[in-house]
Amino acid sequence: MKKNSDLFPRYSRKRILSQSFFFGAIATVSVISNAFSLSSKAYGQTPPPIVNNTEIDSYAQAVLAMEPARQNAFEEIKKLIGNGEIPQIVCNDPNSISGLPKKAQDIAVNYCKHAQEIVQVNGLKFEQFNKITIELQNNDILKRQVYNTLLRLQKSPESP
Repeated sequence: MKKNSDLFPRYSRKRILSQSFFFGAIATVSVISNAFSLSSKAYGQTPPPIVNNTEIDSYAQAVLAMEPARQNAFEEIKKLIGNGEIPQIVCNDPNSISGLPKKAQDIAVNYCKHAQEIVQVNGLKFEQFNKITIELQNNDILKRQVYNTLLRLQKSPESP
């Protein structure tokens, strides 16, 4: 009776081993690549919108409602500061307010409180309002949507 080693000549065993190694490596690579592809983003899909239409309407209504108060506060602060440059005032950045003279700080704080109330009355949290404001800086589609909503609200007889 012949031995197993006699059935498969030496070169065949090497070939079988190398083929097994080759197919094993391919199987391992495909398992690993499948694992990564399942956990990665699907780039062909459209990402969900960051802001929905209701939030855009609420945002635009809040902006329109707070604009007269913003202009008024700006003019009052401008009178107090005189010819000096008026720094940018950001309601959620205390450092932007603390650099103002005391009376101007009071005006800015009152405006910010009023703006926060306006935002809430229009159905947004102040954090949402700020998130949309930041997103507008980099998102041209959102910018166009807000702009169109502002135009529509200003043309309608129901606008504030």
